[in-house]
Amino acid sequence: MKIISVNIGKRTKVVWKKKEIETGMFKKPVNTPIFLGKEDVLNDAVVDRKYHGGIDQAVYGYSAKHYNHFKKLYPNLEFNYGMFGENITFSDLDEEQITVGSIYQLGGCKLEVTKPRQPCFKLGIRFNDPKVIRHFWNSTMSGIYFKVLKTGFVAIGDTMLLIEKPTNAPTIAEVYDTKK
Repeated sequence: MKIISVNIGKRTKVVWKKKEIETGMFKKPVNTPIFLGKEDVLNDAVVDRKYHGGIDQAVYGYSAKHYNHFKKLYPNLEFNYGMFGENITFSDLDEEQITVGSIYQLGGCKLEVTKPRQPCFKLGIRFNDPKVIRHFWNSTMSGIYFKVLKTGFVAIGDTMLLIEKPTNAPTIAEVYDTKK
C-alpha cells in the first residue's frame, strides 16, 4: 500500500439545507509531506472535534480503488483525491483484510488501526447529494482511522508496512458492518 496523495482541508463555510455549516471536509491534494500529529494532521482543519480528530481518529485513510465505485454512481462530479475527507489516499487500502489493532510503519510514523469511518451528513454536502451516505453505508468502503503511535512526516510514494497484526481481531469491514 503506497501513498498516492496527501490531502489537507481548510475551514470552509457552506450553505446546506438553508443553514450555514462550517466543515473541514473539503480536502485537496498537496505536493509537500504532511505531519501526522497525535490528534490530527498539522495544518488540516478539524472543525467538529466531537466526531473528528483526537487520539483514535488522528488520521483518516481511504483507498484510491474505491473511487471508481463512486464515480459510476456520480458521473457528473469532478473527483479529486481528498474527496472523501481523507488525509491520505492509498493505492489499495482493503477494509476486508486490515484488522483493528494492526500496527504499520508509514514514512517516519507508526500508526495503529482503530476503526472505520462512519459517514455523517457532511459527506452528503461534499457530494451535493445526501444519498451518498446510504451508498457509503451499503459498501465495505469505509476507509480507516488511525491512531498515531509515532508522529512524523509522510509523503506521496511512502509505503505502509505491516509491523504487527493481532490474532483474532476483527477486520475494519466486520466492525463497520456491526455499526449499520
